[in-house]
Amino acid sequence: LRPQTPAPQPPEGLGFAAVSAEQRPVVAVAGGAAFTFSYAEHVELLSAAGADVVTFDPLRDEQLPEGTRGLVIGGGFPEVYAPELSANEPLRKAVAELAFSGAPVAAECAGLLYLSRSLDGQPMCGVLDGEALMSERLTLGYREAVAVSDSSLAVAGTRMQGHEFHRTVLEPAAGASPAWGLHQPSRRVEGFVQQGVHASYLHTHWASQPGIARRFVERCAG
Repeated sequence: LRPQTPAPQPPEGLGFAAVSAEQRPVVAVAGGAAFTFSYAEHVELLSAAGADVVTFDPLRDEQLPEGTRGLVIGGGFPEVYAPELSANEPLRKAVAELAFSGAPVAAECAGLLYLSRSLDGQPMCGVLDGEALMSERLTLGYREAVAVSDSSLAVAGTRMQGHEFHRTVLEPAAGASPAWGLHQPSRRVEGFVQQGVHASYLHTHWASQPGIARRFVERCAG
């Protein structure tokens, strides 16, 4: 008898739901003019892992989507819309309440700035104890990163590739539990992990580690 060849298996986090249909949590994803950069695969991976993904616009919507259990805020140009983002106080409070409740929140670059205390003097969500300012220096480049702290996205030691692209500086650059350790262009830690929040300047592509979306959705469902 000829031995049977095992069927190819999809990477972890792809091709099946992490939660049952009855448990599908709502994951809100920021969009609109202020948050224009995100990978389409992130939404696809979240959906495949069992989330109901709903887009909202922080410039216009005063509340998070009904039933929101997790939040993803990607890249963009919030510095261009800082006054408008700041003026939407009801949404800023809703985001802060969700984050302080311990719900999973993943924020990259623009999302990091939005979660900070202020951006160029304009009050933001106040989730992170940091202040952001525009800088004349452009930070740009590909990065090799390792997760420093266990978070809603990854366990410590997870390795990711990503890139930085910003003209802002956040002080402090890292919290008591940093998100990533980097060695380019210099050795440093960066970002914040606190309760369910994972926030950093680093743009990552979750398809390189599909288990990240699965882990995030499972924590939203739990």
